Amino acid sequence: MLNLVTTTPGETASLVDLVADGGALVSTTTPGPEEAGRGVRTVRVFARSDAARLTELVARVDAGELEVTVAQRLPLAGLAAVHDQAVSGRLPGKTVLLP
Repeated sequence: MLNLVTTTPGETASLVDLVADGGALVSTTTPGPEEAGRGVRTVRVFARSDAARLTELVARVDAGELEVTVAQRLPLAGLAAVHDQAVSGRLPGKTVLLP
């Protein structure tokens, strides 16, 4: 489950009930409970929108200074298969989903 909205710690803790056993609650706002139980992991991620930095990275890739190894390219319709590969430990590496 991915939480993108600000919630109280209690609301965030209650979201764990919606996650399957062994799954993950990922939040970009409120951190999840320390001990979620049922093998559920809680992860807090941070992202910063930085067009200048992205432009720099693209230029480095184009110049051959930065290499991004992509294991597979699949149509977006193949998203479920990518999830299945990840869960079963068969995901070969970075995967690009194409529209």
